[in-house]
Order: sequence, then structure tokens, then C-alpha cells
Amino acid sequence: MRNFSFYNPTRILFGAGQIASLAQHIPAGSRVLVCHGGGSILQNGVWQEVEQALQGHRISRFAGIEANPQYASLLRGVAQARSEECDFILAVGGGSVIDGSKFIAAASVYPGDPCDLLDGTRIDRALPLGCVLTLPATGSESNGSGVLSHAARQQRLAFASPRLFPRFAILDPCTTFSLPPRQTGNGVVDTFVHTLEQYLAGSGHVPLQDRCAEGLLLTLIEEGPKALVNPEDYAVRANLMWCASQALNGLLGCGVAQDWSSHRIGHELTMLYHLDHAQTLAIILPALLAERREAKRAKLLQYAQRVWGLHGPAEQRIDAAIAATEGFFRRMGLATRLSAHGLDAEVVPEVLAQLQRHGITALGEQQEIDLATCERILLRAL
Repeated sequence: MRNFSFYNPTRILFGAGQIASLAQHIPAGSRVLVCHGGGSILQNGVWQEVEQALQGHRISRFAGIEANPQYASLLRGVAQARSEECDFILAVGGGSVIDGSKFIAAASVYPGDPCDLLDGTRIDRALPLGCVLTLPATGSESNGSGVLSHAARQQRLAFASPRLFPRFAILDPCTTFSLPPRQTGNGVVDTFVHTLEQYLAGSGHVPLQDRCAEGLLLTLIEEGPKALVNPEDYAVRANLMWCASQALNGLLGCGVAQDWSSHRIGHELTMLYHLDHAQTLAIILPALLAERREAKRAKLLQYAQRVWGLHGPAEQRIDAAIAATEGFFRRMGLATRLSAHGLDAEVVPEVLAQLQRHGITALGEQQEIDLATCERILLRAL
């Protein structure tokens, strides 16, 4: 097991009715900027619950954070937070809304060009942030990082700081009942890939972390399809919501190597072709596993046996495990080939050029995935 430092100060408030406790966790007299995405929270009753809980607080509402939050849009949120002298940020939505809100929280009190915060400038200050999660997927409700899109630069840019951990996160599974099947499927697949990218990297003897990851994967396999059949099953939604948070709150990655190659390649697909983040992961991950089967051989065999219950000759087990992973993604409603999205071999040089332009030329836990390997992965994904 590798050395690690684990820190997570986010208070989790889990379960039905927890939105009513909002006022207990936001200082009295705060000027609150409530950030959200489209109009879904106005239609499913979540906004009404939030507004009722925050009676007595001054509220300003910033709407329209995109599914892949756009830098230009978030700058309007920064301007609003400053002009209305907000001193607390409340994100109501999924990972994109929370990520965007984190950027607003940091940029609102940064005296320089906000873009600096995406180019490596250390984030030393940020407005306090809380969140009400309505779409479990990214784990952003209980970590200190975020990702946004910069259209002018054609980049997905990450940022992180301990200052960006939400003070609290309300996880009420009832808020997910109205999610459309596409978003439910995206959330489950995103969580599954987050888990695999920490599990399938070579990390030596880490039995506890392995079994924690396997527990998450097995739960997602069991519960994910149920949410598509019965969207208002509270127990199912609760399990999926908790899995998403556990997959990326930092605990699963303690002491282990991590391979985020699928995410890095997937981000370029999102920027170039506007695919949902989870759609790109469902395409790239199986192709990456097939290409990297020898480097990940031991873990793939373990994955095949412990998660999918597969036995037999080693090569057949690896093939079957990758096929089972693809099959699960398809059961959750996501395609696993670029061609299913109308994309062909012309994608390959375009994505490689973007990776080169952005300096992403050595990926994987050992930095062994070069552009030639990325090309082979993309060709497998056609």
C-alpha cells in the first residue's frame, strides 16, 4: 500500500426530508447564491423545499449551469455573487452544478483573472459551499475538485483545493425519482468507471481497498438496472446515491495507484463531439481494458472472478469480463461504440491532435499510455 493523506470534512446528511435541515447548516443572515442547472428543480418540487428551508436568508438564484459547465457561463455566476455580495454558495443539482459552484466559490474571492485558477494557481480562498445532490454520479458533493469546459480553448480543465470541499451535502434519494433514464444510466456508469479506474490499477497488496471497490461494483450491477425499471424505488435510489458518493470521496483511492486514462480521453470526446461524459467512458473504458489487458492482467482476472463470477482459462476470463462490462453499460442504456453516436475513423486523428495540443501524451498509472496507444484504443472503440 502506498503512503497517503486522507482528508474529508464534508458532513453528509443522508435520507428523505433532509432538505428541511438546510437552515441549520448555513449561518443565519447569510446571503446565499443558489446555483442550479435547468428547470428540473422547479418542476419536481426540490426548489420549493429549498426555498421553504431557507426562509429568513437572503437568496439569489443563478440558473443554467450546463451538463458540462461552461467557463463563460460560470463567469456570470461569479459576477452575480460579487454584485449581490453573496457570502455562501449552495449548489442544487448533480456533479456539473456542484463543480460549477465550486469554481464560482473560488473565483468570486480571487482578485486576478479567474482563468488562473484553471491553470495551476493555488486556490487559497473560497466562499463556503454546501450542496443538495439531485443526480448521483461524480462524487463531487464530497470532494474538493471539479472539472469545467472552456469552449474557447476546447479544453476540459480540472481544479482542486481543500478549500472546495462542501461544508455539507444533503443526499435525499427522493430527489432522484424524476430523473430520466438517460441521466440514471449516466450516473451509474460514471460511478462504475470511477471505481474501476481506482481498482484496476496495479497497487500491490491492498485487500481492503479491493473489496471495498468490489462491493461498490457488485452493488451497481445489482441495483442499477432496477432504477430503470422502477425509478421511485427508494431503497434502490438510496443505494445508488451512496455508491456514487463513496466511489469518489477519496477513501477508495487511499494507498492505491489510479488510472484516469478513460477520463482524459473521454474529456476530449466531450469537447469535440458534445457527448455526455458517461457516454464517453462507456465507449473508451472497454477498449482501453482490451488494449491494456497484459498490463492489467492480474487485476482483470481478479475482477472477472470476484465481480462477474467467471472461471476457466485466463484469456477467456479476461475476454468475458470485458464483454460483461460492456453488456452492463448497454443494460444501463449507454452505447459502447463511437459508431453508435454517428462517429467514424475521422475521430481518431482529431482526438489525438487534441491530446497532443493539451500536452496529454503520457497516461495511466505508470504513464505508459502514449499517443500510439491512445490511437489503438480509439480504433478499438469504433
